Amino acid sequence: MTRRITSTLVLALATSVTAFAVQAADIRNIVIVHGAFADGSGWRQATEILERRGFHVTIVQEPLTSLADDIAATNRVLELQDGPTLLVGHSYGGMVITEAGHNSKVEGLVYVAAFQPDKGENLAALAGSKPPAGRNIKETADGKYLYLDPAAFSTDFAADVPKADAAFLAKSQVFAAKEALTTKAGDPAWRTKKSWSIVATEDRAINPDLERWMAKRAGSRVTEIKASHAIFASQPEKVADAIDMAAKEAGK
Repeated sequence: MTRRITSTLVLALATSVTAFAVQAADIRNIVIVHGAFADGSGWRQATEILERRGFHVTIVQEPLTSLADDIAATNRVLELQDGPTLLVGHSYGGMVITEAGHNSKVEGLVYVAAFQPDKGENLAALAGSKPPAGRNIKETADGKYLYLDPAAFSTDFAADVPKADAAFLAKSQVFAAKEALTTKAGDPAWRTKKSWSIVATEDRAINPDLERWMAKRAGSRVTEIKASHAIFASQPEKVADAIDMAAKEAGK
């Protein structure tokens, strides 16, 4: 009888451990937060690559009206996910995922040529700490929003994207509220959750050295890719590879 009970307990324990391991490794949901001066459509190729690999991908079309509004928009999408999720942010989207990453659905954070703030930092101050090569951001007439000069968009944002595609990105860019770029970040989720950083080595919108410095400070695993700030559009396969790797590692 004792032997039978022991065998039953061992079998139950082994089954539980196996189930936990499968569940822990099963991160199939990816939520992407786009950056300023863009929308989510540029992520189409990377999304299709990830979906062919079996991931469920959702893109947050945040309003860019304030950091709080964009975090709220991200949380609404996260609540629709049916399990553990990898949260991805590009550029300003890094500010958003740093706080939205506290959501219980989030298992890990991926920063793609993105800002990775600590508590009390804002995007404007971070960007100014290691100035970017491009300085062609303009104010709207009312002084409340910012946009990237369409004449400089290809050079500063999407130098390695086909000219016609870069021109369309410039025409369809979403203006960003100045408030969103000057609001201080709260407690960063990267202190308690795993994080990865993709550095775009030819980035003119965010200084690549700033991307490296923020990633090192956060203890993020770094992947460097030769690309412009629009790395998600110019190198979708490599970006998808890095996200795929992060999903596997986040589940361990």
